[in-house]
Amino acid sequence: MERLSIGEMAAINGVSIQTLRLYDRLGLLKPQSVDANRYRYYDIKQSARLDMIQNLQLLGMSLRQIKAQLDRQDVSVIQELLELQKKRLDEEIDRLRATRKSVERTLVNYRRYHSAPRDGTIFTEFMPERKIYLYDSGINFYDFGLDTYEYILRELKTHIALNRLPMAYFCNVGTLMRQNRLAEGDFVSTEVFIFVDDDFQCSSNVKTLPSQIYLCISCDNFHKEKRYAGRLLAHASEKGYLFAGDYLCEVITDLPVFVDNERAMSIKLQIPIKF
Repeated sequence: MERLSIGEMAAINGVSIQTLRLYDRLGLLKPQSVDANRYRYYDIKQSARLDMIQNLQLLGMSLRQIKAQLDRQDVSVIQELLELQKKRLDEEIDRLRATRKSVERTLVNYRRYHSAPRDGTIFTEFMPERKIYLYDSGINFYDFGLDTYEYILRELKTHIALNRLPMAYFCNVGTLMRQNRLAEGDFVSTEVFIFVDDDFQCSSNVKTLPSQIYLCISCDNFHKEKRYAGRLLAHASEKGYLFAGDYLCEVITDLPVFVDNERAMSIKLQIPIKF
């Protein structure tokens, strides 16, 4: 039997000496022999176990898991562990896909911000079908200020986490006022929402906004919303437009927040209309 020093074993397998020492310390891969000077020597055939260790590491298993399964020498147990690891990886892939979509959506919103009409401009815009996930806070935020709105957003964020929704959705929020309230000019709304993907799983909290024309106004300040919404209502009345759905206040972008400054937002107020 040809003995390989720890350096030779490391070089021939493309690993570091420190890695082999770690495997030895954990009992994953012990040297074939150790001489009186405590020099470690390996057999080339031990490379098979080293290959197995590295392969399982690449599949995402921890060294502790690998040692436990290799010591049991039960192929079925390793298979079960790999099935569990596959499930974890699938969940992580789903999370990363949702995060990527959120990044793409945020980039689109920043482009919308840069190309949006100036503050106070009223315009019409056709919008495709969209999906929102609604959360009812039970508090009419029109009766309060920005502080209460922030507390409601904390509730929404907690709700998202508890229901295991992708936290990436939290980047694009808004508030909704029902059509009957809008028609009466009665500013009462307790519902906040997040935009979700078209393929989002069905839920009683999900509302589909149909593709249609919206009467919109750009707004650069939370405190202007009620006044600007009044301008939208007056404009719709003047033009003879009919309301065709619920009123939305969509936060296009959250602008940079500095120390001691409140949240700065680019907002688009929207009312679906028909002529």
